[in-house]
Amino acid sequence: MWYRGGIGQWSWALHRITGVGVLAFLLVHILDTFLIILGPEYYNAIIAIYRLPTFRFLEVGLFACVLFHALNGVRIILIDFFEDLTRFHRQLFYIELACFVVTMIPVTYLMLRPLWMP
Repeated sequence: MWYRGGIGQWSWALHRITGVGVLAFLLVHILDTFLIILGPEYYNAIIAIYRLPTFRFLEVGLFACVLFHALNGVRIILIDFFEDLTRFHRQLFYIELACFVVTMIPVTYLMLRPLWMP
């Protein structure tokens, strides 16, 4: 019989993936900030790239990674501290996803609005 996973596996995988996404952003941010030692012209050239519309979508992705990682971390903490909640881990995951979607809709609108309403 094949293992098909479930909510716990998806939660675990998404938590790792979003953690790597946040870490990747952090490393890029440290690198671009470090470029200030090369002079303001290099730093300003790199920062100008971040003003491109493509990076606006990447910022939304970064926010989504941070938000999911944080919400899932709270869910894990609740399950760790309150053992009885282990029975409800599936429902907690669905609540987490609902909070994620309810938060992401207005945030995505606000972050992408400058692309069509300058």
